[in-house]
Amino acid sequence: MKLDALSPAPGSRKARKRVGRGNGSGHGTYSGRGSKGQKSRAGHRMIPGFEGGQLRLVERLPSKRGFTNIFRTEYCIVHLSELASFEADSEIDPQKLLAAGIIKSLRKPIKILADGDISHPLTVKAHKFSATARAKIEAAGGKAEEVVNAAATD
Repeated sequence: MKLDALSPAPGSRKARKRVGRGNGSGHGTYSGRGSKGQKSRAGHRMIPGFEGGQLRLVERLPSKRGFTNIFRTEYCIVHLSELASFEADSEIDPQKLLAAGIIKSLRKPIKILADGDISHPLTVKAHKFSATARAKIEAAGGKAEEVVNAAATD
């Protein structure tokens, strides 16, 4: 086999459309651009979202404007009511939460929120605690310990 003898598989390559080569080619006169108008002219380039001079959709919808913080930390949220299923005096860490199916992944840091109540003492290890959640855990006789690393991996 020689490199100069190689050719693409039949039907895998399509010839490019050659416009403006006379009416016999089927792409003469207007070269597939139609007659007149903004899109028929040379140098035409419309910006994405251009609506012919009408106020653009992006500008009409105020909810779509504004700022999104790309450095925002997203947490896996765990409520105190979900921790009530654990036995008294047990130590709860991110791995136990994952095993219990309370969180889906260890990629995001975990934050404990004070939704619900807890009646028995637990040692809870998480990345963040709301002030009320910390107070409720300690009022039940447990401990709220913050884990140092920002987020573990699977």
